[in-house]
Amino acid sequence: MAPIAVLLLSGLLLASPSWARKPRPTKGPIEKISAQAHFDPARFAGKWFLVGVASDCHYLRENSYRLEATNVVVSVTDSDAELKSLRFSTFRPLEGICWNIKQTYFASRTPGRFLLKGRGAPVDVVVGETDYSGYTILYLQKNHKISAKLYGRTAQVTNNILKKFEAAVAAIGMSDDVTFYYPVYGFCNSADQFHILDETKYTG
Repeated sequence: MAPIAVLLLSGLLLASPSWARKPRPTKGPIEKISAQAHFDPARFAGKWFLVGVASDCHYLRENSYRLEATNVVVSVTDSDAELKSLRFSTFRPLEGICWNIKQTYFASRTPGRFLLKGRGAPVDVVVGETDYSGYTILYLQKNHKISAKLYGRTAQVTNNILKKFEAAVAAIGMSDDVTFYYPVYGFCNSADQFHILDETKYTG
């Protein structure tokens, strides 16, 4: 299970391995990223397709040829609470088997900013830009290293959206060399009970 968990999560978190962990800084590059104004979790919920990612992650650079079609279903947790966290159910195939990775993005006091807790160091997440109906750009920071992800409501997005993503990537100091795009076919939408990786148990 452990090696499979590493393979599944490496493509999601896009960060350095736990043995390279450094003391968590009080601030980092993501602090300069503005969250989507008046972020609305309810409008953000639903199905998204992972279109592209920009990251200087060594694992991703070495294994970009292994990228698989990936989609997520987002729901709002604690709907009655003042701070609404997000539940991500990510579906992706690995060696021909569909897996479901469940994660909780814990809400912060600032709308559009979240904290993802898991096996390693926590990950700061910012919904930097979204129109809710077509695309969203997420920024993630772990161990002071930042990455960006582009999601679409459909597997293929317009050129205008791609240009927005390219501009966002350039703004955080990254280039086309570390930008990777996902397949637009081969999606899976469910997983049996033996192929669920539940990360929601990590709350502290």
